[in-house]
Amino acid sequence: MSTNPAPRTGGRLRNEEAHHSVLEATAALLAENGYGALTIEGVAKRAHVAKSTVYRWWKSKPELVMDAYTHGRTTGTGTGTPDTGTLAGDLTTLLSHLYAVGDDPVRTRALTGLMAEAQLDPASAAPFRAWAQEWRDLVTTVLARAVTREELPAATDLDHAADLVLGPFWYRLLTAHAPLTPADAETHAATVLRGLAAARPVG
Repeated sequence: MSTNPAPRTGGRLRNEEAHHSVLEATAALLAENGYGALTIEGVAKRAHVAKSTVYRWWKSKPELVMDAYTHGRTTGTGTGTPDTGTLAGDLTTLLSHLYAVGDDPVRTRALTGLMAEAQLDPASAAPFRAWAQEWRDLVTTVLARAVTREELPAATDLDHAADLVLGPFWYRLLTAHAPLTPADAETHAATVLRGLAAARPVG
């Protein structure tokens, strides 16, 4: 007699136990084999559910992977908009949360895989782009608030400033030439702020 549970087939309403099992299976397979080797069939087998059940809840592999990435977090970023009273403190808080990705193989493999697939298949890019935009919106919000507090000049190009803040994360994630650790957040935030301060108009 087989000891493997029979696949659950699920209905229109999500069975929470099965839903949780699928997300946990996705995370485990990402950590073990990476994004490229992940398949819906493999996830269904690991979670002991029918493949049709997975497809009923997630229309694509990117949607499933991003859901697994955010599983257990209240938002895709895992943090709200910080308000420490200073731009340096706000950016350090945001970057600390963002750089924590480097300590988590599931999130690292999910993001790098989703990023690659977004370039090759624009139709599958929405979950990744939504996550990236959420982070960009947080950074832009704290930068705009700093302009209001006169920590930054009114003429600051907020789009470019957000690129400067987020650039090291994406570059290191892609090239893996240096680690991503929350311990670097304060130094990186200070470096960006020195550059923005140097651009302040004189006179």
